Amino acid sequence: MAELTLEKELRLRLRAQAHGLDPVVLLGAAGLTDAVVAEVDRALTAHSLIKVRIPLDDRSEREAIFANIADRVGAARVQAIGKLIVLYRPPPPEDESEAPPKQERTRRDGHERRKRHR
Repeated sequence: MAELTLEKELRLRLRAQAHGLDPVVLLGAAGLTDAVVAEVDRALTAHSLIKVRIPLDDRSEREAIFANIADRVGAARVQAIGKLIVLYRPPPPEDESEAPPKQERTRRDGHERRKRHR
């Protein structure tokens, strides 16, 4: 997957939304493994906007990991602050064919309900 690019306005809004978030994925001593990438992918599917903590002191290594994760999961890099990175991926479109069809509600006597006007 390729890394997404964001417009400046959207990036600023996402940065503001991410301010109150806690990291949901933490890289361990093993570094960036397939399991970590899978967890980031799962978290992005569930939340769309996540923080990831990278416990490395070398800034260039953190930046390389940030770019690698974004590229592998098809996400956009929103922000990097110290050892925290923020990733965004738009939620997948909901498939309407999977949703059960909505049924019209009727009264017990078979008549349709009237809408109230206030």
